[in-house]
Amino acid sequence: MDKWLDNPWFLKGVALLLAMLLFSTAPKIDPNKPGNVNVPSDEDSELLSGVPVKSYYDSENFVVSGIPETVDVTIQGPRNIVQQAKALRNFEVYVDLTNEEMGEHQVEIQIREISERLKVTIDPMYATVSIQEKVTKEFNVEAEYNSAIVENGYLAGSPVVKPGKVQITGAKDVVDKVTYVKATVNVDGQIRDDVTREAAVLVLDKEMNKLNVQVEPQLVQVTIPVRSSSKKVPLEIVQKGTLPEDISIESITSDVEEATILAPPDVLERVDQVRVEVDVSSIEEDTELTLPVIISNGVIQVDPETAKVTIKVKRQQEESQEAGSQEAENQETETREDITVSNIPISVSGQDEEYEVTIVDPDNGVGSLTVSGQDDRLTSIEESDFQLLIDVSGLAEGEHSVDIEVSGPEDVEWRLAKEKASVSITKRDA
Repeated sequence: MDKWLDNPWFLKGVALLLAMLLFSTAPKIDPNKPGNVNVPSDEDSELLSGVPVKSYYDSENFVVSGIPETVDVTIQGPRNIVQQAKALRNFEVYVDLTNEEMGEHQVEIQIREISERLKVTIDPMYATVSIQEKVTKEFNVEAEYNSAIVENGYLAGSPVVKPGKVQITGAKDVVDKVTYVKATVNVDGQIRDDVTREAAVLVLDKEMNKLNVQVEPQLVQVTIPVRSSSKKVPLEIVQKGTLPEDISIESITSDVEEATILAPPDVLERVDQVRVEVDVSSIEEDTELTLPVIISNGVIQVDPETAKVTIKVKRQQEESQEAGSQEAENQETETREDITVSNIPISVSGQDEEYEVTIVDPDNGVGSLTVSGQDDRLTSIEESDFQLLIDVSGLAEGEHSVDIEVSGPEDVEWRLAKEKASVSITKRDA
């Protein structure tokens, strides 16, 4: 054994045998297999995705576009340094444009504050950037909403935006493309009252493409005013059926003279009354009935929904007795006559200075009277003997029906052609 150990050829053979054994037991590495990198055993390689890119330029006067928000960084080197850089990411990927002038440039994406022992590859390595003049302009904001959110029978007015103007900042050529500045209001369900919502400001070009600009403020407050589409109409009493033979109607009256209907504007234009229908075929004595108010097709709502109708009747014997009394009364009043006094101006009292009152009906704001009295007295009656007045105290903006008050001579009687006036109250322009 000592002789073998002293023999150099024997030692060389043993060394070769050991080397072959080590080679056969070493793990085989496939260079084409993903994730395997041919690096020494104490080195490593890592791909860092989504690394943010910082840019340095005169942001007060210029706007830069074309710089990628993130890049992929591959680092290779000693395993401990690679793992430390991966965990801490205490390096910076940046683009330096401080010495560049306005226009288009191809610049290198760089990295700093990373170990010099690491080999770094950035993807992409270059970026084509555009440096443009920074401008700020003021634009009006237009509110928009889906008209379907307004419930039937209600109308939406012009939206009010606060603030009504915004400052838009960006590259000059981009700001010059601004065509629409909109604030879209989103509302769940339908509305019948004023609604206020915050809305984001959207800046668009003429082809409705969103523009990359800064907006101040980014949110505005939008109020959509909503009012009911309604008007007041007279109530008509309609008789149905045939009265018993010995019964006649003395009077039919209702506790409701007019009702408020709610309907779309086109329906309101063609509806001029509502009605109650009274079946008189079974009426034999004075009767009081509560009946539904009947509306036309398209009318959504009516207020009140019912009317109390009072029916007074006469039998034939009672009529003959009253006929004699009426004849005597007529004889006493043979000398009395009626005349019509027209074009009497209607005055308005109680008007708030902030509002303007317009008399819609009677036309031209004038009324007329039927005057009864002795023939010799009526010949001297003039329009100036009567004053017509409506009081609008406490009435809000909108349409109203107001009683017409009359003052005139005490020795005659009068009857208004129309006892109520329809007025429209609107707010005066500031």
